[in-house]
Amino acid sequence: MKKKILLILALIFLAAPSYSADEIVLEIPEEETEVVQDAVASEYGLGEERTLRDKLRDVYHLEVEKYDKPNYLLSEVLTKHFDDSSIFDRTHLWAGYNGDIGMIFTDSGNITNHYDINTINVGYDIYFKDNSADARIMLNYNPFSSRNVVQNLFADMYVATNKIPHHRVLVGHSRPPVGMEGGAGPFTLPFIARSQISRNFGTVRKLGARVSGDYSLMDYDFGVYSSDTYFQEFFPGAEFIGWVNFKPLAKTNGKYGNLKIGAGIDGGHRTNNFFVTGAYIGYEYKRFMANFEWAQANGYNGPSGFSSDKHASGFYTTLGYMLTKKLQLLARYDEFDPNREIAHNNQREYSLGLNYFLKGQGLRLILNYVFCQNDSKRDSHRIMLGTQILL
Repeated sequence: MKKKILLILALIFLAAPSYSADEIVLEIPEEETEVVQDAVASEYGLGEERTLRDKLRDVYHLEVEKYDKPNYLLSEVLTKHFDDSSIFDRTHLWAGYNGDIGMIFTDSGNITNHYDINTINVGYDIYFKDNSADARIMLNYNPFSSRNVVQNLFADMYVATNKIPHHRVLVGHSRPPVGMEGGAGPFTLPFIARSQISRNFGTVRKLGARVSGDYSLMDYDFGVYSSDTYFQEFFPGAEFIGWVNFKPLAKTNGKYGNLKIGAGIDGGHRTNNFFVTGAYIGYEYKRFMANFEWAQANGYNGPSGFSSDKHASGFYTTLGYMLTKKLQLLARYDEFDPNREIAHNNQREYSLGLNYFLKGQGLRLILNYVFCQNDSKRDSHRIMLGTQILL
């Protein structure tokens, strides 16, 4: 019986047509072909069109190791690319939220100055071909008691060109570098709230023109602006803001870490003259970071308005360490003197923080504790549980 079966199989094999290796075709049912092609394209980045499911799957598996710049979770979904016939390269629609739920203990009123920490932004970025220019329109949906809806709504509105090597020229409404942290965007801050000098002197947007340069050993940003803030007045005066950073270890390829030393000024006229000067030093090495910033003002033009009669000063220092690739531990000491002509009125903040970067800055969980020690007020404690989402 076995011999008969083997004989039949041998006859079938000999009678069957022969194929070369190049002619072998694996047939897949038609309804499954698209699924296989999409899976291959998703895995190897092939194909012009990818499904929304593929893009969302990439977000789920996204791993981000750097946190010095914001990354948007839905950038691939919300970015439109143009063909070669267009002057535009791409457009990007995005949204960002940074805020917290806080608890305050031993509250005697105004514990800390300008502790406004909720950020809700929607932006639309336009990029021209060959990175020659770009533009941004960004709306700010944070309510603010001293400004009406229109004054607070329009945030970044500018056009910029990158045609000059190592330089960027920007015209419009933007956040100038009044201090290192005061000029930084809200979505890369280590703590939920900025330092006291940043909350008073910086973190404000102005209408003007600025030129920034970026070289290996230094970068700078100089601009001339209207001294108005948030479209409250029509050119009450001119304001100059400039900042320079030196990077002495930039040529060592990170072998000894990254060191940045900076200084800047902010001076102008709004009813009366005002002048702010500051200095900064920051160092990063592998998982460790530390920085120190100092500022002194003879009148200032910050987010809460113009203060010509206040000679204020302050400084902060921050230490940070990445416990794991996603978990960061922070500590900060922050001291502010709202008026140097009045004794015993300093305000100190001792802060501890934890950042858990689920998807880099695109999805971050934040836990902050702040002990507020005040010479002229009752001390207090603040616990903040926050989150940051960039879409």
